Amino acid sequence: MPMAERKASVVWNGGLADGTGSMTFASSNAASELPVTWAARTESPDGKTSPEELIAAAQASCYAMAFSNVLGQAGHAPEQLTVDCVCTLDMVDGGPKVTKVDLNVTGKVPGLDQSGFDELAQQAEKGCPISNSLRGNVEIAVTANLAS
Repeated sequence: MPMAERKASVVWNGGLADGTGSMTFASSNAASELPVTWAARTESPDGKTSPEELIAAAQASCYAMAFSNVLGQAGHAPEQLTVDCVCTLDMVDGGPKVTKVDLNVTGKVPGLDQSGFDELAQQAEKGCPISNSLRGNVEIAVTANLAS
């Protein structure tokens, strides 16, 4: 039996370039009917989301949890972690492909120096379930900044 299963649904109307979709988070109802379009992926979001933005959100939140856990296990519970993630969509071999996620984490962690913060940041990325889902298919980069 799985630890957890979550469900999202999308209704899409029309073709790729001129179509529109509506996404719902069926498991949590945390957001309702988020609009999604091809233009939001490749041009200006104009108040709509994209699969890449959702990957970035999933990666950032999962990594924040993983890093918080790694820091706590190392005896350095964080006061705060701020994680920004950029998910890059590129044309590869004539088609669109998610090629990279860049994680940028800034943390307030008492009793830890920059070197230790960097080391634990990399360790956390290796244990992050979303990173592990992407690894081998998407480049993952982590930049860690310890706030003073």
